Amino acid sequence: MSSGHWLGVDLGGTKTLVGLFDDNLTLLARNKQPTSAEAGPVSVIGRVAQAVDAVIREANVDPTHIRGMGFAIPGQIVPGEPVVRFAPNLAWSNVNVAELQPPEWTWPVVLENDVRMGTYGEFTSGAAKGARHVFGIFVGTGVGGGFILNGELYNGFNGNAGEIGHTVLDWRKGTTLESVAGRKYQMQRAKAILDDSPKRVRKEWKGVDLDKVKSSQLAELYLKDDPVAITVVDDAARAVGAAIASVVNLLSPEVVVIGGGVAGAIGEQFIERVWEIAQRFTLPGATANMRCVPAGLGDDSAIVGAAAFARSKMKGPKS
Repeated sequence: MSSGHWLGVDLGGTKTLVGLFDDNLTLLARNKQPTSAEAGPVSVIGRVAQAVDAVIREANVDPTHIRGMGFAIPGQIVPGEPVVRFAPNLAWSNVNVAELQPPEWTWPVVLENDVRMGTYGEFTSGAAKGARHVFGIFVGTGVGGGFILNGELYNGFNGNAGEIGHTVLDWRKGTTLESVAGRKYQMQRAKAILDDSPKRVRKEWKGVDLDKVKSSQLAELYLKDDPVAITVVDDAARAVGAAIASVVNLLSPEVVVIGGGVAGAIGEQFIERVWEIAQRFTLPGATANMRCVPAGLGDDSAIVGAAAFARSKMKGPKS
């Protein structure tokens, strides 16, 4: 019988996922709640607590057997402290999570950036399992990244390593990767193109709320060869590919994992295009024996990574 259990929390801007795992990181129960960030940090942590209670009940686990919780946060974490320095999608600034968590959480809680946890999940249990040097890049509403170097999560000196979305692509204009590849900015570009497009092109986008468009909607238009979707998605793929090339030249990862809503919805075509572009800009031989793969855990990357990270911090048994 398993000697302990681990919780993984993925706190998103719109939804929160909580998973309960055994020592081998087998998922025992999973619960999703709306984040409702507009209600403030106290309410958000309350919803996380509801999800935690739900997975404990579903798995019929004694709470005293839970050995730790990993908390994946969409923002900057103060290194070594339970403090969220800045999380724009939550409108959080200098929020101490330890002060908000309920007293029944008697287990240790560790905080980390959500994309770093997604990368860690793919490293421990997903598409990059078995590799020692991994670069994860997640393309969704924004663009984030994470690094595994020599088999360890790399945070950097001030804890900000992996913020690939803020890579400057055009130093004259200050254009960043996220401002080209993030879905939010793709839709701003789509609006500008549609405003100057023929009626037959605009017709295809009728009923699409550009402020709330989902990756699945963008993918559907792209796969139907809609010219506006083709333009914004291909520009995103080119930008992501160029950024990956820079990472390959700088750090020489063994595996590049591409995840996130946009990449997941469009699928292999997006991954292939990104990797095609990346190889144009890498040094000769730099990509030999490298792999560029889609994330294998889907929406569960971050909860798996958070639970695995908590386990590593508490020196729990490894699979």
